[in-house]
Amino acid sequence: MIIQPLLDALGLQEDAARALADDLRAQIDALQTRLREAETHLEHLAITRTTVTGLADRLPAHTPDLPEHPDYPRVLATFNDATGPLRARDVCEVLGHELLPKNVEGTRAKLKRLVKLGILTEPDPGNFARKP
Repeated sequence: MIIQPLLDALGLQEDAARALADDLRAQIDALQTRLREAETHLEHLAITRTTVTGLADRLPAHTPDLPEHPDYPRVLATFNDATGPLRARDVCEVLGHELLPKNVEGTRAKLKRLVKLGILTEPDPGNFARKP
């Protein structure tokens, strides 16, 4: 019986199986690396979540969108610079509006709207201040 062709065929199969095993080991190594990276990323996300949750009570509440009128940002800037409550008349002066009743009433309406939006407070009737 001729054994050599059988041994050659077995050698080819062993080489193929060895190559497949080597390829699978390389894939396993690559997958283990990717797994370590994914686990590290998950740890970082967990740390970030813990940090954000811990800081959530320190973040300011969401400020509602201001109405479209260009005076609103200027009104808020006026209150940012103020050291105490302001009246509608004071805000009119800072904004450079003439102290006409229609201007003062219009400004008062804007201030009342900011109170309703929760941006300003009215500690006393006619006195407006930035919320603490």
